[in-house]
Order: sequence, then structure tokens, then C-alpha cells
Amino acid sequence: MESPMGEGLRSRSSGLKPIVTKKKGGIEEYDMVTVEDEPLSPMARLFQDRRFDVHVVVFMAYKTRISPQPVKEKLVHTFLKHPRFTSLMVVDEENLTGMKWVQTKIDLDQHIIIVEVDETQMESLDKFVEDYIYNLSKTSLDRSKPLWDLHIINVKTCQAESVVVFRVHHSLGDGTSLISLLLACTRQTADDLKLPTIPTKKRRPTPSGYSAKEGLWRLLGKFWLFIVMFVNTAVDVFMFIITSMFLKDTKTPISAPPNFESNKARRIVHRIISLDDLNFVKNAMNVTINDVALGLTQAGLSQYLNRRYAIGGKDKGATERSNNLPNGIRLRSFLCFNLRSSAGIEDLANMMENGSKGKRGWGNWFGYALLPFKIALRDNPLDYVKEAKATVDRKKRSFEALSTLIMAKLLIKFFGIKVASEVTYKGFSNATICFSNLVGPQEEIGFCGYPITYFAPCTYGQPSALMINFQSYINKMIIVIAVDEIAIPDPHQLLDDFEDSLNLIKNAVIEKGLVKNLK
Repeated sequence: MESPMGEGLRSRSSGLKPIVTKKKGGIEEYDMVTVEDEPLSPMARLFQDRRFDVHVVVFMAYKTRISPQPVKEKLVHTFLKHPRFTSLMVVDEENLTGMKWVQTKIDLDQHIIIVEVDETQMESLDKFVEDYIYNLSKTSLDRSKPLWDLHIINVKTCQAESVVVFRVHHSLGDGTSLISLLLACTRQTADDLKLPTIPTKKRRPTPSGYSAKEGLWRLLGKFWLFIVMFVNTAVDVFMFIITSMFLKDTKTPISAPPNFESNKARRIVHRIISLDDLNFVKNAMNVTINDVALGLTQAGLSQYLNRRYAIGGKDKGATERSNNLPNGIRLRSFLCFNLRSSAGIEDLANMMENGSKGKRGWGNWFGYALLPFKIALRDNPLDYVKEAKATVDRKKRSFEALSTLIMAKLLIKFFGIKVASEVTYKGFSNATICFSNLVGPQEEIGFCGYPITYFAPCTYGQPSALMINFQSYINKMIIVIAVDEIAIPDPHQLLDDFEDSLNLIKNAVIEKGLVKNLK
């Protein structure tokens, strides 16, 4: 079978080579629209290291076939109104350490790739799309153009009539920025004038009129919380530093293989589960969706690793007391925290509609926190969620993410981007997983006039063998994983374990009578 990749895809380059422009003597090679430059943020500069060639990929499934021309017309009035999608990443010839975004003219035909497919010759169109994305992960975006492209694949899969793969380099923005921008370019299918509705966390009302005694207790409570935050932050930052220096996760079957630097191709697969089921568990156990997502992830990983450890040896079972898992597995994830006052979907939509070049809240302004995963089998499936809640609550009482962003800025300022990249890369390499959870629209939306069945964002290029992302959409939760096939040769089995874990947790809620809490 021929490779599903089109001729428009380029092979991965050995390193990042930003364009060099001249301040004096004019610009001849590229036709710049404006000379108003904007420097790259510290985190965006980190993503220019050849070992952090990270790309965000959004898989979008549609209810109808896609016509390329309407898509091009819509993009002119949406994405192309944002300066990042019409800018080159350049280095001044007079100051090679200073990288900037410089706007340029854009040819949409160089960014929109139409994939021609003879559906009658394909045994499995779902496998074709999966292989296409896998081969796409072997490539890097062309630095001589703005760092994004869009692939239209008009094939009927088991859950869609057509597929669009939207790819953006991570230096353009973090996950929150990019997904917010994508949603700002969509409209509700029920009303094409309305933006998507994103659920927001409700703040508890602040009571007033305290007595002197109540006020004193509240003051003491705040002081105690400050002490807890200070101690937790000190411990977390210490663990982050030693992880970036030498503290590695336990070597497990899902650890990155020794030669992962030379092979960054990732198999990206996804599974749709019921968001209503997650909400059912959330409400019954009085936890958050994040707690449930992390809990079922820990449960699924524990089941998967228990099976992998049994290969080639004696299977000891799959119970809490008798299983194949070694004791004390240290397995952690780098968890991204958004630290800026982010522009909302409405703000981004207004910016593009009005042609404003404002960039408030845009870019890579985030910090990382080390999130430990508890790998152990539990006879009571609810324990997975309880342990996840304890972990998340502990991380909420820490300024670890803010501290890591400050440390990254200081490293870049005093030691340069090479040292900062080396330290960050070492930290990612010493952890095992990348994990994220993104909130999506509550109603059906359309992109470029076409209704979306679901969308699944993920990344490739990071130095870890496993990336896990949860994305909600209407009543669906999409679990997306990007795996190194050497470490995880059966990614669909891992998705099965995640889905089975949710069912076990939901059934345990019913069996233990916690459903009464919902009444």
C-alpha cells in the first residue's frame, strides 16, 4: 500500500532554522506586510529548540463533505485576522539572539492541503486517516511560511463524513490559546450568529456581615492557607528542580525508549466516552470532572501496566493484594497551567471581526507542575477517584506552576536559551507522561460553515512516550493519546482500559448507593 502522505508534506528537518532578515538594505526574499515586530515570549523561544519541535494537531470530524473553496473564504475572515497566522518567525542579522514575529503576505494554497483518496481501494478508511496523521507527525512545518497548515480529507469514517486535520506549531500559543482561537472561529449550528458556550466554574458567593469572632477565624484560616501554600510550593519546586537535574521516573514498559530522540513519530488515536457518565460520577462523589478524568486515567494505566508486566512471566492476577505491578512505581506527568489573564472566546472573535491586532492574553504564558500518578490496582474502583482528588487538591495549594514560569524566564535571561532548553528538556525526559484536560462547547458547533461531530486535539514532538488529553464536546468526552509505538504498541488497548475503568467506577457508584446523593 502506498504511503497516505501527500506530496505537500515535508520531511522532518534536523533542526529549527528561523529566517534571517535584515534591518538595513530592505527585505528581498519575503514580502513583509509590516515592519512592526513582536518578540517571542520566553516559552515560545523554548519551543524553538530542535528537541522541542512541538506541534499541536486538532482532528475535526464533520457531518458532511468539505468543499475547499468555502473553507478558504472563511479562513480569510477568521484565522488570518490573527497576526500569528500571518507572521514569520525571524532572527535579525544584526542580533542573532533576538527572535521576533514579523507579518508577511500569505498564500492559502500553500497552507491548505487537499488529500485525494480513492475510497474504493481502501480496506479501512479509519485506519487510513490514522496512518495519515501518524505520517504527518514525522514532519515539521516549513519555517519559510507561517507555522500552520490544514489538511482536508474527504473520506467517510465510522463516525464522520469527512475529516480535517489542523496543525499549528506550539510556539504560536499554548493549548488554551489555540483551542480558544479555534472555538472563536466557530458558531453554533442552531444559530450561526452565536459563539459556542463554554462552561465556567461558578464562584461561591462571599458572605458578608461577619461577627468579630468569625472574622478572626477567617483571618487565621487565610494565614494557615498561606503557610500551607508556602510549604507546598517549596517542596514542589525542590522536586521540580531535582527532576530537571537527575530524578527519573521508574523505568516501566511505557517509558520512552533509548532512541526516542531520533524517532519522534507518534501514533495518535482517540476514543469517545460519555460525558454524562463522568458527570454522574462527579455529582455522586462530590468531586470535579478533572478528578474523575485523572482517576479513570490512573485506573486505566494501572490495568494496562499490570497486563504488560505479566508478559513473559507469571501472571499473578489483577487484584489489590495479588498483581504484577512492582511496588513504589514513580510515574509523573508534566501538567500545563494557564497563568495569564486569557482573552475569552468573545474577545478573540471581536478582535478578528474588527481586524484588531491586539494580542492581550495570547501566547505561551504557562507554567508546569509535576503531577504524580498513583499506579496500583484497587479492589474498590472509587479509590482511584478519591486518590486523584487528593492529588489535585494538593496541587491547587501550591504556586509551583508560577514558580516554574519565573524560573524559565530567569534561566533564559541569565544563562541563555540553550541552558533553559537543556534544563526543560531534561525535566520532560525524566517524567513519563504529558497530561491535559480541556473544556469544550456545550452545543453543536460548525467550523467554516460545516457542522462538527467532534474534535480531538493532541500534540507531538515532546520528549515523552505518552501524551494524554481529555476534550469535552456537548455530551461527549474525547480521550486522545499520542504514543511512541515502540513503548506502547497497542494504543487502542490502552483506550479500552480507560473506557473499562470509567465503567467500573460508574458501576461502583451505583452498587454502593452513592446515586442517592443525586436525589
